[in-house]
Amino acid sequence: MELKKGNLFALFPFVVFLVLFIGAGIVTGDFYKFPVIVAILIAASISLMMNPKESLTKKVEVFTKGAGNADVMLMVIIFLLAGAFSEVTKKMGAVESTVNLALSVIPQNLLIVGLFIIGCFISISLGTSMGTIVALAPIGVGISEQTDISLALSMAAVIGGAMFGDNLSFISDTTIAAVRTQNTKMKDKFKVNFFIVLPAAIITIVLFWIFTAGEQAEMTNQSFNWIKILPYLGVLVTALMGVNVLVVLAGGILLAGIIGLLDGSYNAMGLIQAIGDGVAGMQELSLLAILISGMVEVIKHNGGIDYLLQLVTRNVKSKKGAQFGIAGLVSLTNLSTANNTISILIAGPLAKNIADQYDIDPRKSASILDIFSCCFQGLIPYGAQMLLAAGVASISPLSILQYSFYPILIGVCGMLAIVFDYPKLKTPKEVKVDLQANKAI
Repeated sequence: MELKKGNLFALFPFVVFLVLFIGAGIVTGDFYKFPVIVAILIAASISLMMNPKESLTKKVEVFTKGAGNADVMLMVIIFLLAGAFSEVTKKMGAVESTVNLALSVIPQNLLIVGLFIIGCFISISLGTSMGTIVALAPIGVGISEQTDISLALSMAAVIGGAMFGDNLSFISDTTIAAVRTQNTKMKDKFKVNFFIVLPAAIITIVLFWIFTAGEQAEMTNQSFNWIKILPYLGVLVTALMGVNVLVVLAGGILLAGIIGLLDGSYNAMGLIQAIGDGVAGMQELSLLAILISGMVEVIKHNGGIDYLLQLVTRNVKSKKGAQFGIAGLVSLTNLSTANNTISILIAGPLAKNIADQYDIDPRKSASILDIFSCCFQGLIPYGAQMLLAAGVASISPLSILQYSFYPILIGVCGMLAIVFDYPKLKTPKEVKVDLQANKAI
């Protein structure tokens, strides 16, 4: 793919966005005080004021073309449905039942290991690391209070489990963003991603077991209801079967709603309210996706994306180098924005261009985006996940870093996957040839 002449100045809206977002965080000491939607609105407005040689009408046309991209609109619909599913299941008691079920089967001498595993399952089910931390952080504090296990270690286990699902869940906004920006299928990305991060999860379990050997506490068994867990299992199974993600989420909402109505968790109006609350909770993220996509299209039109491509690929001589370039892009963006979903939305289109230029399988580029964004999101002390867990435990976020095994290990596994070209992926042509060969046999 031949690149047009790049334009460094076209990237100015990106700079404005990062300065506003990071600068406000440094000045106020809170990286979430300055509304990200305001920062992106200002940056998008500036992008429309650039390139005075073209009319505003033309620039608005370019912006709306990018904002209304079919992939972006589908991503927004998925975001909204995922929010509705999360809220409906939460209000009918699915989260509580899932946590209590896990606690009832975990041996008392493996509580931290179990806390991590519970976090993995819940985060895959909920599709949100923040929701997982809200559910499990108080339990982690309780475990530490009854043992000699440090609060920092307990919170690291909670955050690690939360980031596991944030990176893999079919309804996680990071996964949705990575899949849609790379134009691949959810189940295909899941399979590639899972094999890359599985060693990290296993090593993390071993490390938590070593660090907490001999510690145990008596945790009171709470009641749970198998029926309430069915929506999570249904979403996981149907998604792995390759069912369209819209059907999966709609079916999950319907099943959770029926269960909630039958057991009296809410009435018909309560169910509708839960769906509305879930959709409302995803409105900002949806608007961000639309505005970022429009701004990126204008920047691309003005030559900014070509400049970045040339910069990133200047010393790239191979497919592996290009994959490290994608990893570096999303990592730096995440360090700047402190939000893994936003970092993927920003870096995704550029990563797609690099992947196309160097013939990188979209399943692999989507996995790299998600893995490295979640790696750094789980490590930055000013990230929402670290701040939330530290706040619940009343400790410094920096104290958690020494036990943040899982975020570090997924980054290591991601780099090894690039170096050793793992897992080996067949191209569509190779799959077709294999199918024809099997039919011949």
